[in-house]
Amino acid sequence: MRYFWEIARTGVAALLLHPLRSLVTTAVVVIALLPYLVGLGMAQGLRDQADAAVRYGADLYVRGEQFGRPVPIPLATAAEVRKVPGVVKVVPRIVGRVELGQERVGAVLVGVPLADVPEGLEAVEGRLYGGSTRNELVVGTDLARRLHLSVGARVPPFYRSRQGERVSEIVGIFRSDVSMWQARLAVTSLETAGHILDQPDKATDLLVTCRPDYTEAVRQAILDQVKPASVRLHIVSRDDLADLLPRGLWHREGAFTALHVLVFVAAILVILVTSGFGLSERRREIGILKATGWQTDELLLRSFVESVMIALAGAALAIVLAYFWLVGVGGYGIAGIFLPDVDVAPSFRVPFRLTPVPTLLALLIALMVVLSGSVYSTWRAATAPPREAMR
Repeated sequence: MRYFWEIARTGVAALLLHPLRSLVTTAVVVIALLPYLVGLGMAQGLRDQADAAVRYGADLYVRGEQFGRPVPIPLATAAEVRKVPGVVKVVPRIVGRVELGQERVGAVLVGVPLADVPEGLEAVEGRLYGGSTRNELVVGTDLARRLHLSVGARVPPFYRSRQGERVSEIVGIFRSDVSMWQARLAVTSLETAGHILDQPDKATDLLVTCRPDYTEAVRQAILDQVKPASVRLHIVSRDDLADLLPRGLWHREGAFTALHVLVFVAAILVILVTSGFGLSERRREIGILKATGWQTDELLLRSFVESVMIALAGAALAIVLAYFWLVGVGGYGIAGIFLPDVDVAPSFRVPFRLTPVPTLLALLIALMVVLSGSVYSTWRAATAPPREAMR
């Protein structure tokens, strides 16, 4: 055991014998690994946040369809769904896209009854919406910052409705850095949302909460008993939504990984040059060791220890830099790959998780890249005659 330990120590000493080569190899590992680690941590954080959103959501989501496309459903349908045995609560909701301000900033308008406002929606300034002749809106801090809005600000009519247009008033601002889904969110009453989107007495969907173990029975009862005119109901359960939401994230993560494979291949080629091919000094060193009695397996063990140390250093440095990239600049330049319609520099806190899966995967990739680029060149030089290796 001491014999192998002494050989391993020479591998550590080899790092100091050629500091420039060690630094260049470590830098190649960091440059190749850092963007991938940032994307991987971001994808993991998005999946966790999507799972949490589904876990704390409704049991069933009832929507309307015509010709296979989603359409609003009458608000009167909510009263019929409440009569179904096993139903605890039914919350009608309106969700639609709007554009605000002179820059036409895209936002998501959500209309829900005041009594059913989600618990996580807390106004840090002002108040929640109530009764008023104006359209009262509560917006997230990110949207307020982009549009330079404050509590009490008036927003000129930004929509067209058969019922006429009204001035909107910002009555509250809530924290949007808790969840990225709230970054560009504007919340108002159900009636106001229906007025703005020109869909009075209609809802985008119904959020149904069921008694324990009644979900499937309620789902089937709604399909059998509730028959709105000219609308076919489509029901998505919590489990169905949990399967659907991560699918888009997995697709983007897979495309990102496939493209980054080319970066890893380029890194391996660079390390091949720095570790032996094209580096006569490295080959001469192996030739001298071979001439003094070193065996091929001993040279490979020495090179393996050297490569493992470089991989550990590169992976550790990449993890630290990835953390500052995600926390300091919010995944600048990479967030848009996983989040459509997001600026290059996100103005909200991007969710991420760097442990344990991304960290372990980063270490494995670093080992793979360094070993692939160094072991083969070392083996070629170690198996060649000493005279040829020392040329």
